[in-house]
Amino acid sequence: MLPVVSESYEAILRPPGINAAVAAQWLEAFLRDEMPRRRGVERAVIGLSGGVDSAVTAFLCARALGPENVHAFALPYATSSPASLSDAQLVVDALGIHFRTIEITAAVDGYLQFEPDADARRRGNVMARTRMLALFDQSAKLGGLPVGTGNKTERMLGYFTWHADDTPPLNPLGDLFKTQVWELARYLGVPRALVDKAPSADLEADQTDEGDLGISYAHADAILAQLLLGYSDEQLIQRGFPPGDVRLVRRRVDSTHWKRHLPTTAMLSNTAINEFYLRPVDF
Repeated sequence: MLPVVSESYEAILRPPGINAAVAAQWLEAFLRDEMPRRRGVERAVIGLSGGVDSAVTAFLCARALGPENVHAFALPYATSSPASLSDAQLVVDALGIHFRTIEITAAVDGYLQFEPDADARRRGNVMARTRMLALFDQSAKLGGLPVGTGNKTERMLGYFTWHADDTPPLNPLGDLFKTQVWELARYLGVPRALVDKAPSADLEADQTDEGDLGISYAHADAILAQLLLGYSDEQLIQRGFPPGDVRLVRRRVDSTHWKRHLPTTAMLSNTAINEFYLRPVDF
C-alpha cells in the first residue's frame, strides 16, 4: 500500500529535482572508475549533436578525464540544422576538447538509394545507426570508448533508436530525467543557447522531441517519477494528472519495454549468456 502524500497539487505535478553539485561529483567519479580504472581506457568519444544531453556528457567527461582526453564528433546529415553545428561548437570552445565534423550524408544515402520509399522513421533510424557506426570506428582508431548521451525520460518512453543511441557501453545520464539533465546543465555552465532551445532529434526540419512525444518533458517526468514508484494510473489521475497524459506515458513505457533490454536469447542450456551465466557483479 503506497503512503498518502500530503503535498500540494503544484508539488505533485512538479518534475523531480536533483542536487546538481552532488550529481556532478558522482557522475565524474563514475566515469573515472569505469574508464581508466576498470577498463584502462583514457579517452571518451562522444557524438556532439548540439543538444543539451550530449553537451552535459561532454562537460562531465572533460571534468572527469581532462579535455585533452575527450574527442567529440559532429555527424550531420544533409537535412541537419546548421544551428546544431554552431551550438556544438559552443561546447567545444567552452571546454577545449577535440572536435571533428564527419558528414554522414553519402553513407546514409548509399543505402537509402535502394530504399527510395523509406519513410521518415526508417530514414531517421538509418541516420542514427550510421552515426553510431562512425563513433565506434573512431573509438577503435583513437583507443577510446564511446560514451552514451541518452537520458532516463527518453529511455523510459522508448524515444531512441534501438542499437544506436543506446549502444555505447557507458552512459552517465541514463538515470537522469530530462528535466534533471537541464538542472545539471545549468550547474555545469553549459552554454545557455543549448539549455534554452527546444530539444530535437534533428532528423527533419522543425522537428521537436515534445512534438513527437505529444507531451512536455516536465509533465512526462512528473508522471514517470511516480509511475516508477508504483502508483497506478488511477492513483495518478486521482492525484491530479491529466488522464490523457497518464495513458500516453503508460502506453509508451509498456510498449517499449523490449527496447531497454538486450536481445532475448532462446535458452538451450543452463549457461545461456545474460540469462544464467552471470558474474557476481552482474546480479
